[in-house]
Amino acid sequence: MKRLLPLFLAPVFAFVAHAAEPVLIGKILRLDPALDALIAPDAEVEKVAQGFHWSEGPLWKDGTVLFSDVPENTIYQWTPGTTTARVFMKPSGGMESTKEFREPGSNGLGRDPQNRLLACQHGMRRVVRIEKDGTQTPLADRYDGKKFNSPNDLALAKNGDLFFTDPPYGLEGGNQSPIKELKFNGVYRVSGGKVTLLTDELTFPNGLALSPDEKTLYVNVSDPKAPYIHAYELQADGTLGKHRIFFDATSLTNSGPGLPDGLKVDRAGNLWTTGPNGVLIISPEGKHLGTIQTGQPTGNCAWGDDGSSLYITSNMFLLRVKTQTKGAGW
Repeated sequence: MKRLLPLFLAPVFAFVAHAAEPVLIGKILRLDPALDALIAPDAEVEKVAQGFHWSEGPLWKDGTVLFSDVPENTIYQWTPGTTTARVFMKPSGGMESTKEFREPGSNGLGRDPQNRLLACQHGMRRVVRIEKDGTQTPLADRYDGKKFNSPNDLALAKNGDLFFTDPPYGLEGGNQSPIKELKFNGVYRVSGGKVTLLTDELTFPNGLALSPDEKTLYVNVSDPKAPYIHAYELQADGTLGKHRIFFDATSLTNSGPGLPDGLKVDRAGNLWTTGPNGVLIISPEGKHLGTIQTGQPTGNCAWGDDGSSLYITSNMFLLRVKTQTKGAGW
């Protein structure tokens, strides 16, 4: 197959519509006084860019925010203090759009210890590393000889192990897609080049994150019948141990659009998970402290700047909220 050159290698830039100055959107719902230690009482939700189709997978890299527009098969780059978001890579999903894919682009993004970009690609149904010359090195593209569904989100451990989820959302028809080769939607680990299935028991695994001590793997499930955050004990060999439902979002599904989707953890172990009506902040004990209410279906979030700015991909927007904590690893 002819390799497609990502657009970031070409001297061509594309721009999307956005607000000339950041404007305020939504509000912060405070359910517990403990939230004040994480988000200041006077904090506000800023809209810093707009005009996207479905924004996802934000990542702070090299002083900028990279994020996916999954249906548009594009990774955008936004630089604080600028007034434009530019196309960083297209096609981001590894191939041009086809009728077999509902969402052909990249989704979750990450970076390895060498600061190389990692991407979950719906179109090529794989997880890849983007080398500095633009070539793409597959890290996982099959399990048991079968193509993945559409890898969605990833988390990287300190020892280099890569965890990712594989729901069918990128495929036209989802579970009923004629090109779906695996009968389940799995959670996987890549270690030493080997792909291991960790669990095939979740209906629609989506966002995932490791606790700061890397002893717990959290996995969101975007199932309207079971909108749960699952917590698994992570064994020393990378396999999963005891399992529990960490948080049940069923009672919140009527509060606004969205289901448990993207997920991040701060340095104190609090979970910041997209879900009904925005980003839910949940203590390590599973208590819902409050919600950054965006009023939009919200895909994911990640810290940037000095580690205390939470960037949120929410439908057609890129948002920002200052926090009084920092993301795990900062």
